[in-house]
Amino acid sequence: MEALVCRKLGDPTLGLEDNNSPIILSRNHPIPQLDSPTAVRVRIKATSLNFANYLQILGKYQEKYPLPFIPGSDFSGVVDAVGPKVSDFRVGDPVCSFAGLGTFAEFIVVDQSHLFRVPQGCDLVSAGALAVAFGTSHVGLVHRAQLTSGQVLLVLGAAGGVGLAAVQIGKACGAIVIAVARGDEKVQLLKSLGVDHVVDLGNENVTQSVKEFLQARKLKGIDVLYDPVGGKLTKESLRLLKWGTKILIIGFASGEIPVIPANIALVKNWTVHGLYWGSYKIHCPGVLEDSIKELLSLLARGLISIYISHSYRLSEANLAFSAIKDRKVIGKVMIVFDEKLPRSKL
Repeated sequence: MEALVCRKLGDPTLGLEDNNSPIILSRNHPIPQLDSPTAVRVRIKATSLNFANYLQILGKYQEKYPLPFIPGSDFSGVVDAVGPKVSDFRVGDPVCSFAGLGTFAEFIVVDQSHLFRVPQGCDLVSAGALAVAFGTSHVGLVHRAQLTSGQVLLVLGAAGGVGLAAVQIGKACGAIVIAVARGDEKVQLLKSLGVDHVVDLGNENVTQSVKEFLQARKLKGIDVLYDPVGGKLTKESLRLLKWGTKILIIGFASGEIPVIPANIALVKNWTVHGLYWGSYKIHCPGVLEDSIKELLSLLARGLISIYISHSYRLSEANLAFSAIKDRKVIGKVMIVFDEKLPRSKL
């Protein structure tokens, strides 16, 4: 089978044939075999490329992996083979899930307990983009911050994968959603999703724009801050938070880890939630399972949508990583295993 192999740490945007590239395309990689009676082999249809995958190959992710490894995270596909004690799935069933590694390949083997059936009416490629981005936002907003109707949600990096997920889940919860992004294309997309107020970093000051909106709506401040960006934007956003705000630390796409002053957090009774979604698989698997099932239901009913700005073949994986690195992605970038996929981005 074809598989993308990370053989050393480094920048994955180099060409796959470049001797200096940390990633190579293996065209004769062994197909994984069923390793337990309840194992299921899935022929992958689509796998999502998240910022975390980029960090994994750079060697800057919070978890380190022994080399060589096949990167990967959320995926969708069709059941290809099942173990003798598999009772939940049959060959041909459409499924999706997530994994720590291994999805940048044509096949993957997982236990049946880790798979989710894709409901009728769900696009399989969209299902492959669901788990990590929407799962992160759903667990963060619903389980951790307990966002409720009428509260004010401020989403930084709102046009990225987790950002677009956060604004949609925020609207589904009945929150008043303020989104921060850069560029007219991103702003227009966010407005089309029903966001209550959008700040364009290209020509607006965040503090001034948000304060004017809050004053016009007679709102006291931000109830929940959703922050996958970090850096200076976090520091500026802290000025908008009121007494009792809940802060969700999702990541640091800016490359700079922010400092949240403990003395101000004390005086204003802020609650700071660190959220490493992947660790829920170990510590709270039930929360993760319920969250993904709920998201699949929302997707099937058309209450959330997956925006995919870029799709590539596995042989173009370096271009997919370049789109992430150069911040060209709006929503999601996908690796799709489909011979009919055009070579240009979708």
